[in-house]
Amino acid sequence: MTRTAERTKGRAGRLTRLMPAGPSTAARTPFVLLVVLLLAGGLISLLLLNSALNEGSFRLSKLKRETTELTDEQQALQRDVDSYSQPDALERRARQLGMVPGGNPAFLNPDGTVRGVPERATAGPSPAVAPTPEANATTAPAEPSAAAPAPTATSTTPPPTSPGR
Repeated sequence: MTRTAERTKGRAGRLTRLMPAGPSTAARTPFVLLVVLLLAGGLISLLLLNSALNEGSFRLSKLKRETTELTDEQQALQRDVDSYSQPDALERRARQLGMVPGGNPAFLNPDGTVRGVPERATAGPSPAVAPTPEANATTAPAEPSAAAPAPTATSTTPPPTSPGR
């Protein structure tokens, strides 16, 4: 080393003598340790972030599947409601409950007079369901007989719940 110092003259020679001759490992150790810790922390945080994203993805797919199932169920229920609210289905259910179609309506005017001719609703033959011969023999006749008095309108019909228009 002294030969290099002798070769360099002047100011440069003095500076080279001040520098340490061997490699310095003491200054590199904290830096390498810091880099390793930063890399390890980055990898761990990346792993945690990836796990959270996967969990969210599984939850999203589960919610999509539930949404599809609920949409299918809602559509099936809507089809049921539509089939029950068709006019022929309503008429068939009303006849099963003993209801009959009404005749021409009569209206009350504000002064108390009746507009139209009120008529009693009578049960006619059902166009949708034809009675079988066995059913006619076991059931009573649908029309009231001449000997039996006809029920009054006040005893069979409930009072109206809304004002007439």
